[in-house]
Amino acid sequence: MRVVAKVTGTVLVTILLTCPLWAPHWGSGILGEVGAQGMPGGLIAVAVFFGIVALYCRALHRTLAAIRPEARTAAPASVWWMFAIPYNFVEDFFIVRAVATSLAADARPTSRFVRWWARLGYGWCAFQILSLFPGAAGYAGGAVAILLWAAHWIMTARILRTLSARQPAVRPVPGHR
Repeated sequence: MRVVAKVTGTVLVTILLTCPLWAPHWGSGILGEVGAQGMPGGLIAVAVFFGIVALYCRALHRTLAAIRPEARTAAPASVWWMFAIPYNFVEDFFIVRAVATSLAADARPTSRFVRWWARLGYGWCAFQILSLFPGAAGYAGGAVAILLWAAHWIMTARILRTLSARQPAVRPVPGHR
């Protein structure tokens, strides 16, 4: 079922991303927005955006790595699927779910905090997809997605501090260095 959801979602996202090619009268969409910046401007905007995404992925990676291994439902490196366009638009939901279930299983952050963290995560994922629509809906979706993403990132940093502060001390084994 997961595979079907991921494939179907990715096909639908691809249709939205390519909308300017087959329905230009609907608007230029995200591809048109990047293209409107011209070659150097569009390239710089994309590079800066991907740099920010990399920092966010690093925070998620570190969060998963700080969770007890037996509580993890995904490998820390799995968060880097956020770079697999267009698959990432659907996979982001699964990444948020994997981190949330891992956090819940670890039990160091409160369940209330984890629920809010997951809701914000699912929210930015959903509005990110809305941002792919041309016109006002896309602009509004993008604006909300960025705000939710920023709030989610802040909560991720808080969770990481909680996990780091509460990690059990490693005790040396006698006779080993």
